[in-house]
Amino acid sequence: MQLKIMPKKKCLSAGRVPLILFLCQMISALEVPLDLVQPPTITQQSPKDYIIDPRENIVIQCEAKGKPPPSFSWTRNGTHFDIDKDPLVTMKPGSGTLIINIMSEGKAETYEGIYQCTARNERGAAISNNIVVRPSRSPLWTKEKLEPITLPNGHPLVLPCRPPIGLPPAIIFWMDNSFQRLPQSERVSQGLNGDLYFSNVLPEDTREDYICYARFNHTQTIQQKQPISLKVISVDELNDTIAANLSDTEFYGAKSSRERPPTFLTPEGNASHKEELRGNVLSLECIAEGLPTPLIYWIKEDGTLPANRTFYRNFQKTLQIIQVSEADSGNYQCIAKNALGAIHHTISVTVKAAPYWIMAPRNLVLSPGEDGTLICRANGNPKPRISWLTNGVPIEIAPDDPSRRIDGDTIIFTNVQERSSAVYQCNASNEYGYLLENAFVNVLAELPRILTSANTLYQVIANRPAFLDCAFFGSPLPTIEWFKGAKGSALHEDIYVVHENGTLEIPVAQKDNTGTYTCVARNKLGMAKNEVHLEIKDPTRIIKQPEYAVVQRGSTVSFECKVKHDHTLIATVSWLKDNGELPNDERFTVNKDHLVVTDATDSDGGTYTCVANTTLDAVSASAVLSVVDVPNPPFDLELTNQLEKSVQLSWTPGDDNNSPITKFIIEYEDAMHEAGLWHHQAEVSGTQTTAQLKLSPYVNYSFRVMAENSIGRSLPSEASEQYQTKAAEPDKNPTAVEGLGSEPDNLVITWKPLNGFESNGPDLQYKVSWRQKDGDDEWTSVVVANVSKYIVSGTPTFVPYLIKVQALNVVGFAPEPAVVMGHSGEDLPMVAPGNVRVSVVNSTLAEVHWDPVPLKSIRGHLQGYRIYYWKAQSSSQRNRRHIEKKILTFQGSKTHGMLPGLEPFSHYTLNVRVVNGKGEGPASPDRAFSTPEGVPSAPSSLKIVNPTLDSLTLEWDPPSHPNGILTEYTLKYQPINSTHELGPLIDLKIPANKTHWTVKNLNFSTRYKFYFYAQTSVGPGSQITEEAITTVDEGKMAMASRQVDIATQGWFIGLMCAVALLILILLIVCFIRRNKGGKYPVKEKEDAHADPEIQPMKEDDGTFGEYSDAEDHKPLKKGSRTPSDRTVKKEDSDDSLVDYGEGVNGQFNEDGSFIGQYSGKKEKEPAEGNESSEAPSPVNAMNSFV
Repeated sequence: MQLKIMPKKKCLSAGRVPLILFLCQMISALEVPLDLVQPPTITQQSPKDYIIDPRENIVIQCEAKGKPPPSFSWTRNGTHFDIDKDPLVTMKPGSGTLIINIMSEGKAETYEGIYQCTARNERGAAISNNIVVRPSRSPLWTKEKLEPITLPNGHPLVLPCRPPIGLPPAIIFWMDNSFQRLPQSERVSQGLNGDLYFSNVLPEDTREDYICYARFNHTQTIQQKQPISLKVISVDELNDTIAANLSDTEFYGAKSSRERPPTFLTPEGNASHKEELRGNVLSLECIAEGLPTPLIYWIKEDGTLPANRTFYRNFQKTLQIIQVSEADSGNYQCIAKNALGAIHHTISVTVKAAPYWIMAPRNLVLSPGEDGTLICRANGNPKPRISWLTNGVPIEIAPDDPSRRIDGDTIIFTNVQERSSAVYQCNASNEYGYLLENAFVNVLAELPRILTSANTLYQVIANRPAFLDCAFFGSPLPTIEWFKGAKGSALHEDIYVVHENGTLEIPVAQKDNTGTYTCVARNKLGMAKNEVHLEIKDPTRIIKQPEYAVVQRGSTVSFECKVKHDHTLIATVSWLKDNGELPNDERFTVNKDHLVVTDATDSDGGTYTCVANTTLDAVSASAVLSVVDVPNPPFDLELTNQLEKSVQLSWTPGDDNNSPITKFIIEYEDAMHEAGLWHHQAEVSGTQTTAQLKLSPYVNYSFRVMAENSIGRSLPSEASEQYQTKAAEPDKNPTAVEGLGSEPDNLVITWKPLNGFESNGPDLQYKVSWRQKDGDDEWTSVVVANVSKYIVSGTPTFVPYLIKVQALNVVGFAPEPAVVMGHSGEDLPMVAPGNVRVSVVNSTLAEVHWDPVPLKSIRGHLQGYRIYYWKAQSSSQRNRRHIEKKILTFQGSKTHGMLPGLEPFSHYTLNVRVVNGKGEGPASPDRAFSTPEGVPSAPSSLKIVNPTLDSLTLEWDPPSHPNGILTEYTLKYQPINSTHELGPLIDLKIPANKTHWTVKNLNFSTRYKFYFYAQTSVGPGSQITEEAITTVDEGKMAMASRQVDIATQGWFIGLMCAVALLILILLIVCFIRRNKGGKYPVKEKEDAHADPEIQPMKEDDGTFGEYSDAEDHKPLKKGSRTPSDRTVKKEDSDDSLVDYGEGVNGQFNEDGSFIGQYSGKKEKEPAEGNESSEAPSPVNAMNSFV
């Protein structure tokens, strides 16, 4: 089977064989244990270019390891450096690090030079890089006299910095005397050389403290150039200055500051060349002057700029490409452009390369007789030269070794022996630098050993890779084999991957991978093994993630984060805000599953992340919180384009508080007419910041703006400046003009006056005009002050007038107003309606007709007709009494109407009147009419008294509303048996003058249901229902008493005891037979001989049972006996006599007869009697007393 081995090729056996790793001379991946003999290895050294601080001791590092421990020596500038001869130089014990004590005496410059360290033992010598030691320098500026600079407005300028040359180079920046950085822009900026460039100068550039600073980071010092004074003057000022007083240094030229196309300040000419080393940052710069200020653009000829490595600095004037490579060579073009033209400059870029490794030589461990190679491959531009050294000596002059052969960049070893051990150095160099790498060849014969600790426990999350370490060493190189389980079964499956360092990888670990694994290392000298243990854990999961939330400022928000994890691990849950810690604020509360933020503020918005950690894994989930609120008010209101009837308002929106602004609301205040009162002016989209507003004349405007978003409306902005428009004639007239008379001889003209905003000018007045509609009179007009009505007197009654009201002010009149029709005052109607007729529709409804009155007699606006009607007297009682009159009004010109809700069998009287705006006219003559009979209401009450064995007496009150002459009463009744079934219905007719009736020939102890109603000649009225029970038969009661007496006799009790004794004897006999092995159905026998106390008693066999609704065989209920006070309680059965009397308790007299009174229950229909519950039998009630 195919085995997956990573990452380099291995020598593997084929087929289903144990997973064995043959590393085939790749021992270079292994570390030689320090207890074994090995050549030196440099582990730490100072950098090649080592700049030191001259104020501190010089420390040149050189650390190495080896067995036996190496000794150290140094060269300086290519010759041996004898540290014993210099008292200021010491070597750190057990190390090659040099410490040069210049703090007490000596100078750093004395020890400037090129140092190289050598570490040597019996197996070879390793050397360090050439370490160039130089002290840092931060020189002062040379003193110079800087003359003030005077320059015309708009001219270009370069302020030179020219910092002193330091080591390392200084960082340049410009500040003023207050140590404040000078502001820079597209017009003013600092170049890469430190000079300050002005594309054109402005008067605000005038100052006396342009200071260039140089910061030397290595020594933490800052040097300062002398301040430069600059004065920018206008051309007019320059012409007024005496040219003789200006030196050439002070005066750059007196050309006018006219606009001009761009020219480059740096670099000069049309083309230049730039060389940069591979891996460095390529910085290209173009700075141009011109008026207006030019903008800079960059392109690469025949190519594109690398997107992820290109950056623009210094307002696009500097192009930077990081990690530059040979592919970045080419022509780059910068373009300077303004409104008057454009120029370009081409920079040719060449990328060179110091040597860099393709394959550095690596330590080689071989056993005697083995073969191996050392490879040293490097690249650069130009191509580097490869040279070999052995133990620090050029290999050409080193002692000869027959086991090695040099083939260019490779040394080939064959049949090595212990004397072949040495340290080889590869040097790759070109004009831009060099690379030096040490690699030893160590010839050993060593048993396999496993370096990983025994019984290491690995815990891995399921579905993730598992790596089981097996660090090993041996020479010859051991083979590695992995086994799983106590029985040592070899790993054959292709799900395992063995790496060259012996690590076993399970790419996707599962639960069944849990167990013990054994690593075995073998070579020809022996073997070693080691056991490790693997546990697979369930992954940590967030089963309830926090969710995106939008809350209003000041609200409370909660994020939930529920975590599920392996039960053997301990999980901790923490919360982050914007990938940082939560604010240290008591408003943030974290409990088991929730993060709660109270009183949310704008700063609380952001991304909240729930992080669940165990020792093996971590998961996280994030949610964004947006804290929203109404917008902040707009600000910076400005009025522009101010015209007579319009103005443009602009503003700056306030913060939208995370909810986009949907619209702006503009309001105005009229300080002249309604100061302090704001009115709606306009609304614009939330994307606009200007609005063109229409204005009215003669208004002193102030404006304010409010912003609105989905949360609500902002507070108003500050008011804008005031803007007063000029007066003009009114452009509208009053509205709601009406003409109505308040008296029969006047005309009141009213209108809604214009407000101050609508007046359009001072001294607002109204011209009121009127004339009769049907006459030929001219218009009569009057001008009145700013009022809302005018009264015309002496008019005829209710005559139509034409009216108009026109506004005017000091400027002029409003447009011609519309004409409105009105009427002079009304008077009461003079004529009553005639020919009043009444038609009775039924006993409760009548229809009335009348003739209309002449229109002229109405003397006003016809409102309608009004009917007064009242009940004169009752036909049944014939007694006259005062009845309140009722009124019905019929709108408009109707000549008929209906009178609903009349009482049957009654006498009514009515009259009709016409109504106008002034009031009612005279009444028509009274008209009388009568309503016919109707059906009566139900009898007022129904009671059942004096129950006997076979009769019941009914008493009642007549209907409260007979609605006619009663002709008779109808009584219907039917019995109700014990199963709630209704018997046959019996019908009786009773004279109308009766108020009680006795129903005879009834069955004793039987419930009856009665239906009772009255009748007139029209028909029957509503019925009333009631139920009652006849009394109990005394003979049966006496028999029940005797039966009770017999049951309490002594002989009867003795007989019952004898029967009980006999049953007990039978049970004992059965028990004995059962114990002798016989089968006896005890359960069935016990059921057959149950306690007679709980058996039901039947009336027909002389026993007494409790009354039941439907079943005669139910056992007696616990506590069913009647109390000694001989009253029947409701809980004794499902039905009770009290239920049929609506709460009236029933009781028995001394003779056993039942007495009580029934108050009637109303029922809908006789058929519903089936639903009534059955009354308990008096016999059963008496039996329950026993």
